[in-house]
Amino acid sequence: MQIISSVAELRACLAGRTGIAFVPTMGNLHEGHLALMRQARLHGDCVVASVFVNPLQFGPNEDFDRYPRTLEADCKLMEGLVDIVFAPTVREMYPQQQGIFIELPQIASELCGASRPGHFRGMATVVIKLLNIVQPQVAIFGKKDYQQLHIIRQMVAQFNLPVTIVGGEIVRAEDGLALSSRNQYLDPKQRMEAVQLSVELQGLRRELMQGHADWDALQSAACARLAARGWEVEYISLRACDSLEVAQSVMGDALILAAAKLGVTRLLDNIEVCRAD
Repeated sequence: MQIISSVAELRACLAGRTGIAFVPTMGNLHEGHLALMRQARLHGDCVVASVFVNPLQFGPNEDFDRYPRTLEADCKLMEGLVDIVFAPTVREMYPQQQGIFIELPQIASELCGASRPGHFRGMATVVIKLLNIVQPQVAIFGKKDYQQLHIIRQMVAQFNLPVTIVGGEIVRAEDGLALSSRNQYLDPKQRMEAVQLSVELQGLRRELMQGHADWDALQSAACARLAARGWEVEYISLRACDSLEVAQSVMGDALILAAAKLGVTRLLDNIEVCRAD
């Protein structure tokens, strides 16, 4: 496994190669990331993973400075899964002030975008830079950040980028909590409580599949239950899987997405739901 920090060196190393599968990460890896890398191996002969904490997608009061940087431990985890690790510095990725950005669709201002202005613009900027640097045939992104995955798919389609975007399934702990690098911010009591977000989504899914049509009432009740347990609910939203447009009922493939804070830790989760016959 090679560890490369220079764009020029990475391009030279990958020159002429085909069958490249790419997994971008911000490091502090867990089993969810490793599952994406195993999936990447099914799509390419050369697996490249990036480790880069992107400052453009963090707001001024977010956790960029304290986001865990664990490159040495990450590389040990990636041994045998990845052929090349691209671990650039901020200066290498942004040698000058970033002055050109992609104009994103309305969905980037909804859901997570409503409370994190500029987040998806920063995410899209680094993703298109990484895709241009690595030039993979396939790139794997986790479905836990479903809104991110949706925006990346739109960007790739509209800019005619020669890469296939593949979504990796959410990996969960034994109790059902979606794995996330930010889970380590939780204290032991919060960690026990954190699974409740997944529990509520599963309950909402059951209600919808059993034919309960009043989504607003279901959503309000779920938010109230979480608030009573000490959560600060940002949103619980029912959306169409293909467009992420608001859905008031399950008329086809749909998705319940949620974001909520437990203490200072912001957690994301989602669950697919199909209408019961």
